[in-house]
Amino acid sequence: MSPILNSVISWFLKQRVSQIDYFKQHPFEAQNELLMDLIHKARSTEWGKKYDYGSIKDVKTYQERVPVQDYEEVKPYIERLRKGEHNLLWPTEIKWFAKSSGTTSDKSKFIPVSNEALEDCHMKGGKDMLSLYCNFRPDTEIFSGKGLVMGGSHSVSEFSSNSYFGDISAILVQNFPFWAELMRTPDLSIALMDDWEVKLDKIAHATITENVTNLSGVPSWNLMLLKKIVEITGRKNVLEVWPNLELFIHGGVSFAPYREQFRKIIPSDQMWYMETYNASEGFFGIQDKAHSVEMLLMLDYGIYYEFIPTDELDKENPKALTLEQVETDTNYAMLISTNAGLWRYMIGDTIQFTSTHPFRIQISGRTKNFINAFGEEVIVDNAEKALELACKATGAVISEYTAAPVFLEENDSASHEYLIEFEKEPSDLEQFAKVLDKELQDINSDYEAKRTADILLKMPKVRSMEKGTFFRWLKSKGRVGGQNKVPRLFNNRKYIDQILKFSS
Repeated sequence: MSPILNSVISWFLKQRVSQIDYFKQHPFEAQNELLMDLIHKARSTEWGKKYDYGSIKDVKTYQERVPVQDYEEVKPYIERLRKGEHNLLWPTEIKWFAKSSGTTSDKSKFIPVSNEALEDCHMKGGKDMLSLYCNFRPDTEIFSGKGLVMGGSHSVSEFSSNSYFGDISAILVQNFPFWAELMRTPDLSIALMDDWEVKLDKIAHATITENVTNLSGVPSWNLMLLKKIVEITGRKNVLEVWPNLELFIHGGVSFAPYREQFRKIIPSDQMWYMETYNASEGFFGIQDKAHSVEMLLMLDYGIYYEFIPTDELDKENPKALTLEQVETDTNYAMLISTNAGLWRYMIGDTIQFTSTHPFRIQISGRTKNFINAFGEEVIVDNAEKALELACKATGAVISEYTAAPVFLEENDSASHEYLIEFEKEPSDLEQFAKVLDKELQDINSDYEAKRTADILLKMPKVRSMEKGTFFRWLKSKGRVGGQNKVPRLFNNRKYIDQILKFSS
């Protein structure tokens, strides 16, 4: 692509920034207007009639009338949609379903994706990523080459010939406009393959001769691809293959455990890493400041947000807060009402606001992805920070990890057990565990209290796992590639005991 065309595209994308500035300055008006529009559009659906959407005129009435939903409660409607029924949750036809295995369940979820959600949420989010990037890096030459998108796979639903399901990334690739297809690699026949081991090899061979300027996808799978690229070409690093590579857009899991590995395989101070928060249910946040780990909450994507403080979740009727009521440094479970017909739906993620002017967030964990077996309330954010410091102290680099409680038994004391696959082993594993423990105590007062004098919780157990252990476990579950990921923390030993069986 010519430098002139690169400049034209960059200029065009940056025009969107003024619209983003509007909702940053008027967040409450933007959200309230959006909710009323969603309710109005869905008033004649089966759901809308059930809750008399026609008479809802304000947020308070909506919250009082419509109960909080999880997947199991909305599943009967989704099953009917997949069989070809219409006008149940949303007035327009829904033929795409984002398949999500999640991180806390073996069962697949099928999230409805309307045309409005595709265009006004997911696609819009993709363009906004590039708009914001071009805005804070005006000298970018990203459009002089191609973007490598590590998507998933999709196939025709067994319920209806007009109903399709797959990873949300694959659905997006399948629905890209023609101009976007010209700017991405590899070919769709490879990008949408099901077999991830074959797919990685084919992507590597198909793209090593391309001028790849940007990558996007889940860090773990992209890292596997980059290592294969280096292996196939015999080069020292990825920049010897793709010298114009300048951006990696990532999401799905915390980037912290992968940062050092990416810096090693892409050794450049000019390489930019951009965090996004996109899920099967919607596109929620984009890093809007250079070299930051917080993301701007996107308020004009057809999604209305509510937030439940995590300490309220166990109550029978937890109170959901609107944007006007949230505070910084508090863990919230996120509820969404969307232009695909999800109403007050709890997606399972927890977030913290880092700022309320404008509203910026960080993902802190999952509503079911934590360890609280003994009142210690350790969330993923705690573990990520402590592990990062333990790595710095011992020179270690982590590829994958998971953790779970060790319960009080006759021959064992209570503790936490970490299974870690190291890219680079710590200089001293015992010291690694000590630093991890100390930092967790510094970060989390509940954990510190339970660790006092070793009365309840003992030192965490850290096991170094053979390389490939987590991959073999994911493969056994049929969860290789795409949005699939290792559960970081879990409140029982369901997953950790399974993974241990795959170690040699």
